[in-house]
Amino acid sequence: MRRDAGMFDVSHMCVVDLRGACVRDYLRRLLANDVAKLTQPGKALYSCMLRDDGGVIDDLIVYYLDDQWYRMVVNAGTRDKDLEWLRTQAGGFEVSVEPRFDLAMIAVQGPTARERAATLLDPGLAARALELGYFFGAAADHWFVARTGYTGEDGWEIMLPADGRRTSGRACMEPVSARAGSVRVTRCASRPV
Repeated sequence: MRRDAGMFDVSHMCVVDLRGACVRDYLRRLLANDVAKLTQPGKALYSCMLRDDGGVIDDLIVYYLDDQWYRMVVNAGTRDKDLEWLRTQAGGFEVSVEPRFDLAMIAVQGPTARERAATLLDPGLAARALELGYFFGAAADHWFVARTGYTGEDGWEIMLPADGRRTSGRACMEPVSARAGSVRVTRCASRPV
C-alpha cells in the first residue's frame, strides 16, 4: 500500500446522516471542534463527540453537505453507544438521526489509489473526486467519495450502496490498464476500542 494501492473494506464503520434546520447548533453542542467553520459543501472535520461532562464518547469525522445536512462516520466498536447518544441529544434540536446501514464503505489508499479507483466511478463523480482537496468529500446519487487520508497515505473512502460493494471491490482489484497492476486487498489492523 505504501508503494502502490491497497483496498480495505471498512463497512463496519457507521455512516450517519444528520438532518434538520438546527443540525449545526446540535453538532456544536455535541462535538469538541466547531462545525460552524465548515462552510464549503463536502468539507470534513475530525472531532470528538463529548458527553455532558466533557468526556470523550468517540472520535469521528463529520462532513458538511449543506446547512441542514451533515454526514458523520463513527467507529464500529462504539456504534451503538454513539447512535444512542446522538438520538438522545437530537430531541431538543428537531434533528433526524439516520444510520446508513444501506451503505458500504471501501477505503482505497496509496500513491496510485485515486487513479485506480476513479475508473469505478461515474465519469462526472470521478472528475470531481480527482479534484478533491484533503478533508473534502463529494456526493453523487447514492455514492460519496471522501479524501481524508486517515491511513497516512493518499486515497479515498468510497461510500456506496451496500449491494454494490462486492461488484465494485472486484472491479477495483482488476488491472486499470495493461501495464497497471491490481489494487491489493488489505486488512485493517485492529485497535483497542
